[in-house]
Amino acid sequence: QLGGADAHSAKSGVCHFVAKSEPDCFRQVRELLSYLPQNRWEKPPRVANPDPVRRSTPLLEKMCDLDPRKPYRVQHIIWQIVDEHKFFEVQSAYAKNIVTGFCRMGGEVVGVVANNPGHFAGALDINASDKAARFIRFLNAFNIPILTMVDVPGYWPGVQQEHGGIIRHGAKILHAYSEATVPKITIVLRKAYGGAYIAMNSKHMGSDFNFAFPCAEIAVMGPAGAVEILYSREIAACKGDNEKAALRAKLSAEYAAKFASPYQTASTGSVDEVIEPSQTRWKIVRALRFLKEKRVPGTHENRGNIPL
Repeated sequence: QLGGADAHSAKSGVCHFVAKSEPDCFRQVRELLSYLPQNRWEKPPRVANPDPVRRSTPLLEKMCDLDPRKPYRVQHIIWQIVDEHKFFEVQSAYAKNIVTGFCRMGGEVVGVVANNPGHFAGALDINASDKAARFIRFLNAFNIPILTMVDVPGYWPGVQQEHGGIIRHGAKILHAYSEATVPKITIVLRKAYGGAYIAMNSKHMGSDFNFAFPCAEIAVMGPAGAVEILYSREIAACKGDNEKAALRAKLSAEYAAKFASPYQTASTGSVDEVIEPSQTRWKIVRALRFLKEKRVPGTHENRGNIPL
């Protein structure tokens, strides 16, 4: 109960990887090192890429038909867009509401930070904030570009989170993104609400390129919650439950189109482009190539990665 692989990989977060056997351990070590530079003065190793950079990802078009309340595993999105569908996840058993790991895109190493709606709806809590912040700082220390995939309804509410200092822990993500000087690219998959959206590498955090799917909802809060507050009297005046439900649906659709549309956000400059989901891979690779010389290895401030 005090220690062991399960306790420290899933509960405490002390252990980042678990191996089933000695050969499996060596395999994971080799794979991890293949993504890392020798030191802070070098770039991560580039490899020949047999996967076409313009490869279409038509399966991602289904995101626009998905019920906003329906969960899914964000790993399925990542596997679609990365080279040869290979993704090396870090701390896979801990704070599953956020996913971190390494991949390659166009042969270049990329670090991924993604909300996972399949667990806690992808909301940020204390553990997820610490996990993401430490990984972001690690990527910045070793010249690895950061790809952030956003589908976040907000910070996880509750007495336990408030008493545990969710504000203090949640601020670590903002600090980590703000000080990172490596290439930073963000793509909004679906929900991006409130302060949690700001924290997930928004333009306010110094993101270089921000993309969004046509089905993305970017707002202070979700349409359903906003309608309950803004139109509470109109909803209360309805006679039956069916009438209330119909009015809620109508008002939610109007709110989403007017205030939460990615096109509305793009008009203010907070999103650079609303993209077709099938073109996600090429858009990201092209942005990475554009940012290739953003920072010369070894010129950034030498900071250690504190154990968040």
